[in-house]
Amino acid sequence: MRIASLSPHARIFLVLVPLLALLPLVLPTYQVTLANNIGIFALATLGIVLLTGIGGMTSFGQAAFVGISAYSTAYLAIGTDLPAQLGWLGGSPWGGLLLGMVLTLAVAALLGALTLRLSGHYLPLGTIAWGLSLFYLFGNLEFLGGHTGLSGMPALRLFGISLDRAESLYYLIWALVLLAVVVTLNLLDSREGRAIRALRGGQRMSESMGVNTFRAKMVAFLVSAGFAALAGWLYAYTQRFVSPAPFSLQAGIDFMFMALIGGVGQVWGALIGATAVTFLKQWLQDWLPHILGRTGNFESIVFGLLIVVLMQRMPGGIAGWLARHLGHARKLAPSAQPAPTPVEPLPRRALPAKGEAILEVRGVTKRFGGLVANNDISFDVHAGEILAVIGPNGAGKSTLFNQLSCVDRPTSGEIRFRGRRIDGRTAREMAGAGLSRTFQHVKLLPTMSVLENAAIGAHLRGGKGVAAAALRLDRREEARLLDEARRQLGRVGLGQHLHAEAGSLALGQQRILEIARALCADPCLLLLDEPAAGLRHLEKQALAELLKRLRAEGMAIVLVEHDMDFVMGLVDRVFVMEFGEQIAEGVPETIQTNPAVLEAYLGGVE
Repeated sequence: MRIASLSPHARIFLVLVPLLALLPLVLPTYQVTLANNIGIFALATLGIVLLTGIGGMTSFGQAAFVGISAYSTAYLAIGTDLPAQLGWLGGSPWGGLLLGMVLTLAVAALLGALTLRLSGHYLPLGTIAWGLSLFYLFGNLEFLGGHTGLSGMPALRLFGISLDRAESLYYLIWALVLLAVVVTLNLLDSREGRAIRALRGGQRMSESMGVNTFRAKMVAFLVSAGFAALAGWLYAYTQRFVSPAPFSLQAGIDFMFMALIGGVGQVWGALIGATAVTFLKQWLQDWLPHILGRTGNFESIVFGLLIVVLMQRMPGGIAGWLARHLGHARKLAPSAQPAPTPVEPLPRRALPAKGEAILEVRGVTKRFGGLVANNDISFDVHAGEILAVIGPNGAGKSTLFNQLSCVDRPTSGEIRFRGRRIDGRTAREMAGAGLSRTFQHVKLLPTMSVLENAAIGAHLRGGKGVAAAALRLDRREEARLLDEARRQLGRVGLGQHLHAEAGSLALGQQRILEIARALCADPCLLLLDEPAAGLRHLEKQALAELLKRLRAEGMAIVLVEHDMDFVMGLVDRVFVMEFGEQIAEGVPETIQTNPAVLEAYLGGVE
C-alpha cells in the first residue's frame, strides 16, 4: 500500500509510533519522566477534547475524575486496613484499575445525570461545583490519608515484569495513549460519533432525526471519564504517591488549557497541547528567574498572557492551525475519492396505500399566554398527496409546523399520525415512526461533509453501539448507512458534493441537503419548511420533479412555502391561514380565485 493512499491519521501513526519507540533510547531519564507526564496529561486532555471540543460540553472537572481513579489505585496497592469485600484485590494493579474505572464511571454517570441537562453557562459552573466538592472530599477522608495523602505504593508489576523505572513505564503509558486515540478516532468515525459531533450546534436537528441527544452527551461524558480513570491509574504508579493537590480545580483548568492550545476540536490536539503546555511551563520555570533576577510564580503570569495571544492568533489551537494550512493539500477532489464498495441496501419502510389518511389534525389550538397562535385548525393529509400550507407572515404557519413535527404540543385539540395520537410525543419518537422534516432556517453541521450530514438522517436505521464503534466492528452497518446517504444525495442532485463541507454549499444547495437528510430516515410523511427559498429557477424545477416522484411512490408531503408559482404548479391541495386561523382550503385553481385569500395577500379585492 502506498503512503499517499493512507488516511491522514494513518500517516501520523506511521511517523509517530517509530519516533515514540526511539525516544527512551536517546533521552536522559529526566526527559523520559517528563514524557511520561505528558502521556498521562494527554490521556486526560483527550477526554476534554471529546467532551468539550467535539461534543460542545465545557467541563472543568476532569482532574477530579483522575483523582478518583488515582486514589482507588493507591488505596488497593498499599493494601492496609482494606475492608473484607476488597481484601482479595489488595496489592493487585489490575484490581486498582478495575476499582478506579468502576468508581469513576459510576460517579460520572451520577454527575452526568445531574449536570448534562444544564445548558449555557450553567453546565461549566456545575462541573466546577462538583469538581471542587470531590477535591475537598479527597482531603477530608481519613482512610485516604487526608491532606497528607497516600504514600508507600509499590512499583507497578504486570505479568511478572516490574515497571519500576521511567523507561519501562514509558512504553506502557504511550501504548495506552495511542490506544485511546485509536478508540476515539474509531468512535467519531461512526453512527455514534456523528451523534456526538452533532451535539455542537445541532441538537434540535438531531432530535428530529431520531438521535437521543442526552444519550449522546452521556456517552461522551463517560468515555471522557474513562480516559481520566486510565490517566489516574497511570499517575498513581508513576508517582507512587497520591495527595489531593494534583486533582484541584486548577488542574482541571490546566487540562482545558492543554486542549485549547493543542486544538480543542482536534483529536491530536490533546497530544500537542499536553506536550506544548508541559514544555512551556518547564521552560518558563527554568529561564524566568535568570531573566528577571528573582524567583516567584512569574511563569503563571507569562503563561496566561501567552495563552491569550495564542487564542487570538490561533483560535483553533496548534492542531487546528496545522490542519488549516496543511490539510488542504491532502484533500482529494471528488473524482479522486475511492469508489465505494457495493453493499446491501438498508431495508425500506412499507409505504401506506395511496389515499390512506396519514396525518389527521383536529381542532388544534395553541396559546402562548394571551396570544392565540393557532385557533381550531383541522385538516387531513393522505398518502400520495402534497399539501401546501400558505399564509402571510405571522399567520401561524411555523407554530403549526412545530406541532405537526412534535417539537411543540397543542394547547388543545389532537394530531393523529397513521391512526395514532401523537400530540405530546417527542420529535425523536416521530422520526422512528416515519415522520421527517426540514427547517425554515437551515440546520446543518457546517464543518462536517455533505455525506455525513445526510447520514445523520439514517441514524435510527442503524443499531451498533459504542463498543462496536470503538472496536471497529460496525463497518458493515456504517457502509450501508453511508451508501443510503450517498443514494439520497444523488437523488436530489448533490452527488458531486459528497465530500465537500456542508458550510461551503450555497444556501439553496443546503436546503436540498436537508431534504436528502430527511429522506435518509425513510419517511412516509415529509414536512418541508420553505424548501424552495434561495433556489434558482432550474433548481426549483428539479425540486418539483423530485417531490412529484416522491408523491408517485406514495409519500405524503406537507410544505410551507411563500413562492406561489412553485406551490400552485405542484401541490394537490392548499391550506390557507391568516392570524392563526384557517380561511380557505381546496385545490390550487380554487384557492387562486378565493376572495378571502386575495384579501389576505393583497389587502382586498375590487
